[in-house]
Amino acid sequence: MVSLPLCSHRVRFRTYPFTFTSEEAINNLGSLKFSQSNRMPDPKDHTRIVTTTTTTTFSMAKEMARSVCQRFMDARFIELADGKSTTYFPPKSSLWQLTPKGIHVLERFCQRNGIQQDHVIKLLQSPYNTMRLVILERDSVTDRLSQDKTTTEVIFRRFAGVTPNVKANVSISDSDSVSEYHDGVTGVKLAENRKIHDKVIKNSFTGKCAVDWLLDCCTTVERSETHEILNLFIQHGLIQSVLEDKAYIQSNPKAKDFQPTKNAIYVFTDKGKRVSGWIDGDRLSLQNGDRGSDGNSVRGTSKGRSREEGFPRGKYPPRKKRGHALEEDKLG
Repeated sequence: MVSLPLCSHRVRFRTYPFTFTSEEAINNLGSLKFSQSNRMPDPKDHTRIVTTTTTTTFSMAKEMARSVCQRFMDARFIELADGKSTTYFPPKSSLWQLTPKGIHVLERFCQRNGIQQDHVIKLLQSPYNTMRLVILERDSVTDRLSQDKTTTEVIFRRFAGVTPNVKANVSISDSDSVSEYHDGVTGVKLAENRKIHDKVIKNSFTGKCAVDWLLDCCTTVERSETHEILNLFIQHGLIQSVLEDKAYIQSNPKAKDFQPTKNAIYVFTDKGKRVSGWIDGDRLSLQNGDRGSDGNSVRGTSKGRSREEGFPRGKYPPRKKRGHALEEDKLG
C-alpha cells in the first residue's frame, strides 16, 4: 500500500477516492520496492544526525501476486469499492479500497517505520480512518494466537460491546453488511427476537455474524483463527448454542461446539453478560472469577495479551480520542 498509488477512480458516474484496480495491485506486487529511512546520532560525533536508507525489493509471478491479494481480501484488509461481496480476487476489472481494518494496520506499520508518504498520510487523515482495532498477540515461534484468559476477556468485551447491539428484526441482524463495524467498538449484531421451533429467543446472533465481527475488528487473518476464539468463548461459558447446524457438523465433525454458519444460533450466557459489563455493578472477570465495578479490563500475568488500540498518533494529526491502550502498543 505504501508503494501503490491510492487515487480516485470513476466508475459508472461515481468517483471512488483512495482506490486501486486489480491490475495495479498485481503489477505493483510483481516488482515491489520499499524504502525505509532511520535517523540516529553519529556514533563518532553525537552532534550530527546520520540518516540510513534501506531499500528492499521483491518480485513475484502474477499468479503469486494474485494469491497475495487474495490473502489480503480474506483477512479483510481490502474490499470491493462498490461494497459488493466476493470470495475471489479477480486478476482484472475490479476496483478495490482498504477497509477500516486495513487502514488501521497500514497506519501502525507507517508509525513503526517512520513512513511519511503523501498519499498514505492523506488517507490516514481522511474520514475513512475510523477503526479501533483489537490487537492480538501471537506466539513468536508458531505465530498462533494467545489463548490465555486475559486475551479472551479483552476480545470478548469488545465482541459484546459496551451495550447490546440489538436489531429490530432478524433480516437486519443476519444481513451480510458489516458497515457498522467500521469503528471496532460496536458489538456483534443481535436479533431482538428470533423464533426457533416453538420458542422465541431474545438477543441471539448467528455463527456467521460472530466470525464477521472478529475478522473485521481484530488482527485475525483467516477464518480458522476466529473459530479458535469463538470456541474459547464457549469453553469459558461466555456464549452458548441454542441451535446447532447439524448439516455443518456432519461434514465437519470437529465443529461440534461452534459452527460458523447462518443456521447456527448463539446467545450470551449470564456469565458472559457479567463479564461484558452489561449488568451494572456486577462485572465479572475471568481472572479467578473476580468481580469489579470500575469497568476496566483486568491485566493478567500471562505472556500473551490482547490490546485495544489507543496509542499516540506521532506525526499524524490527532483525531477523535480513541481511549487508552491496555498495554504498551506492541504488534505480536
